[in-house]
Amino acid sequence: MMLSLIIPAYNEEKRLAKTLKEVNEYLMKQDYGYEIIVVSDGSKDKTVEVVEGLFSEIKNLRLIDYKQNYGKGYAVRRGMLEAKGDYRIFTDADNSTSIRHLEKLLPELKAGFAVVIGTRDKRDHKEANQAFPQPFYRRILGDIFNYLVQIVLGLWGLWDTQCGFKGFTKDAAEKIFPKCQINRWAFDPEILVIARKMGYKIQIIPVYWINDPASKVKFKGMVKMVAEVLRIKWNMITGKYQ
Repeated sequence: MMLSLIIPAYNEEKRLAKTLKEVNEYLMKQDYGYEIIVVSDGSKDKTVEVVEGLFSEIKNLRLIDYKQNYGKGYAVRRGMLEAKGDYRIFTDADNSTSIRHLEKLLPELKAGFAVVIGTRDKRDHKEANQAFPQPFYRRILGDIFNYLVQIVLGLWGLWDTQCGFKGFTKDAAEKIFPKCQINRWAFDPEILVIARKMGYKIQIIPVYWINDPASKVKFKGMVKMVAEVLRIKWNMITGKYQ
């Protein structure tokens, strides 16, 4: 098993089938073994039924179904630790980052980088781009959060910690994710903090992100993200990532 693709999902019955079929169509043409793991994080709609309905069509499809909603960070962590692949990648259920970006990510993992992350920010990589420009207020909120992450957590030079397209070697995944404690909003920065603390060099690849222009950033969500960043800092101070 070379590749494990982890897809966390919460109430994704409308978008998930299309994503899974596109992902499988691409992976079937590759010359390596793979598995697709959907982690349903307490979905209240028909997400689980959608996945189960595709078992006969997608042979390498696995489902991890949690009845309670723990958070995206928890879902990604469980998928990573139950995966079997030599390379383990998580991506979003809406396929906002096309599976074809594997053609950029996998070579970096094979070249020796243990952690490879996608970026939508041109400050990280000049080729990064988005299908729809972000509204001004979202850019401001995003920049505030990014500065906070860099200053408080020491993740200097990483302008897009939140991009939902990240890859790890088996060794890195099995060492990083057991140490993670953030289940929801700020789990991405925590992963990168632990990776750097363990001496892994983080490689960045540009992605073309097909974002949903109708999606909203709620102030309540931003407050929770900030609170979790401060919790990560406290964990660093108290040695919980040793």
